[in-house]
Amino acid sequence: MKPSSLTQSMSWLHTWGGLIFGWLLFAIFLTGTLAVFDKEIDVWMQPEAPVSHVDQAQAAEHAISYLQRHHGAESAWDISLPTARSPLLSVSTGERRRNAPRQYLDPNTGEPIDIRETAGGRFFFLFHFTLHMPRNIGIWLVGLAAIGMLVALFSSLIIHKKFFKEFFTFRPNKGQRSWLDAHNATGVLVLPFHLMITYTGLVIFSLIYMPAAVDALFDGDREAAFGRGQPAKTEQQAAQGARNGRSQSEGRGEGSGELVALTPLQPLLLQAEQALGEVRSVSISHPGRSDARIEMRPVLGNRIELSKGLSMTFAGVSGEVLKMPEKSSWAQLTQRVLSGLHFAQFGGYPMRWLYFFCGMASCAMIATGLVLFTVKRRRRPEAEGPIAAQLYHLAERLNISVIAGLSIACVAYLWGNRLLPAELSQRGDWEVRVFFACWALSLLHAYCRERTQAWREQLICAAVLCVCMPLLSLATMTQPWAEPIRAYLELSTVACGALFAFAAWRIGQKKPAPTPRRQSRNVSQELLNAD
Repeated sequence: MKPSSLTQSMSWLHTWGGLIFGWLLFAIFLTGTLAVFDKEIDVWMQPEAPVSHVDQAQAAEHAISYLQRHHGAESAWDISLPTARSPLLSVSTGERRRNAPRQYLDPNTGEPIDIRETAGGRFFFLFHFTLHMPRNIGIWLVGLAAIGMLVALFSSLIIHKKFFKEFFTFRPNKGQRSWLDAHNATGVLVLPFHLMITYTGLVIFSLIYMPAAVDALFDGDREAAFGRGQPAKTEQQAAQGARNGRSQSEGRGEGSGELVALTPLQPLLLQAEQALGEVRSVSISHPGRSDARIEMRPVLGNRIELSKGLSMTFAGVSGEVLKMPEKSSWAQLTQRVLSGLHFAQFGGYPMRWLYFFCGMASCAMIATGLVLFTVKRRRRPEAEGPIAAQLYHLAERLNISVIAGLSIACVAYLWGNRLLPAELSQRGDWEVRVFFACWALSLLHAYCRERTQAWREQLICAAVLCVCMPLLSLATMTQPWAEPIRAYLELSTVACGALFAFAAWRIGQKKPAPTPRRQSRNVSQELLNAD
């Protein structure tokens, strides 16, 4: 194949592949970018949560005291501790305690508090890989879009031969050329991020997309596949496990009805923090008995290796370490590191802000590509026939609804959290309904209004919703900024609102009439001939 034909083929693939998957990818990247701060969004959407003035050990003791008073007969307790990103302290009981209703407590006193139900920042996290569809369908669609993203990225490397020169080229107020320059600049600026975040997203669900190896080697047993490569238990560990089993069976005997005090949690938390990092949850089985066990789990992703599934177990009475976190095999370590790179829970707030800005640059790249497609075809709508003209008209309206309308829906979701009655049943579901209702209205508005007016009006709407977020807090909270996280989130939305307002202002500016170059050349030639 000739180089020119290869470039043309890749250009065609990049253009149409980018258009087909672009709308879906924009929604995935925007909600995924917001999910970087999902815990902070949770804090803003639960304004009743008090500011914590105690450390984790004191909060855990308050939770133990509450559970002993109210749920002493339960066979299992689960405590979610306040962390640097989430000030909430909550407890649940029973064997299925993690899925059971949770009681929120004041970390400072241990007294029960009422906190509004909300879908929280988790909605953005779930949406960006399930699209709010049945899980398997959503994951497959997102995986298909991710493959389309990789195809678009690699085809762009073939198309743009002067790659880095184009990065430093920006021609404002040039219509189609300006959109192309913006698309190239945002694509080159964070190209490693584009590739990394797309590839690692596929790796997370690799066993769903490519189950043949698990089916062939493990008869479809995923647990066995994940467990492969774990170090075999030594004789000492096996003997310790046997002793633990005997102590558990003895603890369940007739003489085990006598209550036994739990060991203090503070030294156990210190040991767990040294081995795991910041602790998120404490699970206690058989509390008040001699065979009690205390299991501690870290905050998900507090290191580059995703810590999901890691834990440390202690004897509930003596505080002896019964189980250290297992070391990962090389295959598991690779998978966990790649997953950790995608989840972006390591490195603290500097790393989260880096991911946030890179994610926004990805959204800008996709948005400018979608707009560029319609701008290039706007001058010749009938050149490819009436059907093509209708498709381009549809693409224009979808661009407005997906880019501006989805932004409105995300902010309206936050407004719905504060404006819906706090005692409303299934409030989380109603918040999600507000999100989709606003998104649907944006599509209807895009069809009913002229293109430029629709862009401008929706961007102004997004700007007003963002800029007025602090006023919403003042009107709906007694102490709106007692928790600094809420103030930072609102300042971020105000900054986004300013960007939306600037975009709306730019769209409203009248473009200068193009200079009739061909006509001027003809006039000059006629003057020369006359002379």
